[in-house]
Amino acid sequence: MDPLSDLLALLKPSATISSGFDAGGDWSVRFGDQAGQIKCYSVLRGACWLAVEGVEAPVRLAEGEAFVLPRGLPFRMASDLTAEPVDAGSLFPAAREGGRVQLGSGGEFALIGARFAVAGGPAGLLRTLLPPVLHLRTASESAALSWSVARMMQELRENRPGARLMAQDLAHMMLLQALRAYLEQSAGSDRGWLAALADRQLRLAIHAIHADPARRWTLKELGAEAGMSRTVFAERFRAVMGETPMRYLVRWRMLLACDRLDHADDRLAAIAADLGYDSESAFSMAFKRVMGCAPRRYVAGAPDRPATLNA
Repeated sequence: MDPLSDLLALLKPSATISSGFDAGGDWSVRFGDQAGQIKCYSVLRGACWLAVEGVEAPVRLAEGEAFVLPRGLPFRMASDLTAEPVDAGSLFPAAREGGRVQLGSGGEFALIGARFAVAGGPAGLLRTLLPPVLHLRTASESAALSWSVARMMQELRENRPGARLMAQDLAHMMLLQALRAYLEQSAGSDRGWLAALADRQLRLAIHAIHADPARRWTLKELGAEAGMSRTVFAERFRAVMGETPMRYLVRWRMLLACDRLDHADDRLAAIAADLGYDSESAFSMAFKRVMGCAPRRYVAGAPDRPATLNA
């Protein structure tokens, strides 16, 4: 698979609910911590403001645009950000799958969206690879996303045979569409994992790492994959990704290890060998350095299981 497919495979997204709302007049809604959730929305009518916790500048959303919130951060949507927000929990308890609720007088702003649970054990760690907000302005991609959300709402509302499986397939397709669109519109203008995938040369090196994570890669070899010298590659990778190629290699190995530990009964020695380590102890040391706890403690569900990757 390619790196983007690898990420979604480890996240294991599944649709939990699909709904929308219709707003009018002055309104402001606060959505709390979305832990374990990814949200995806499409604006059908009107415009509003989106403010995500930890993101300095609010985003102005217009009709025909879409956005995704991959990290599960608290956020607020409003016609006016100076208005006193109302907690979403008091407004949407009656929202059912495939349904909509009305805010205020309605008629001025309409939005549909889907919420996905991410079931992969290292989901919180994987989501740190993604930006806090993916704002999609391209009409064609937003239209495709809107179609997927609307179809998901229809499936859940009508509850026909196979509806749940259809919703899960649409969930994967929606996230893939959103991530692809973000890659295409932000190439060369952002930093992070998606920005590196949008870079034609860095993408080749990341592909090589994902294709053979157990290989004892050197900077020279990865630079050759990217068509750059060792020095130029190392500098460019760090500038775009915010970390060195070798550190990314080790982090990706540990995310793969987490998935194996969560979903397989493999022995540590087998996981270590498959990820390129000469011994179980060498693997365990690398795992603890990156994940903050030993592999066996991770399997036991350590209370200090990390929410972010260590540097």
